[in-house]
Amino acid sequence: MAKSEIQAGICGFTTAVHAQMDGEECVLHIQSNCPSVQRLAEQLQRVDPLQEISWRRSPRIMEAARQCCRHAACPVPSGILKAVEVAAGLALPADVAIRVSRDDAGS
Repeated sequence: MAKSEIQAGICGFTTAVHAQMDGEECVLHIQSNCPSVQRLAEQLQRVDPLQEISWRRSPRIMEAARQCCRHAACPVPSGILKAVEVAAGLALPADVAIRVSRDDAGS
């Protein structure tokens, strides 16, 4: 099993993802206090990891995120995909970070 814990940013929402392989599919359990991610979770209970890892294969995670998430920069879909990759043995577990700041000194 693999886990992702996602702090989405200024919105203050958090999401927990548990991903576990069941044969060729990955079973997802997604809990979030974000209504958009809750809708996303309803659509993503089982995914094919090999479909998810390439844009050429039309990943369901990203398509569902496009339909459910209000904000294109939401990090939750990437966090879900990372858990799927690790559960499927397609990636090693490692933290990912995005640090965002404003540099007003040059203005």
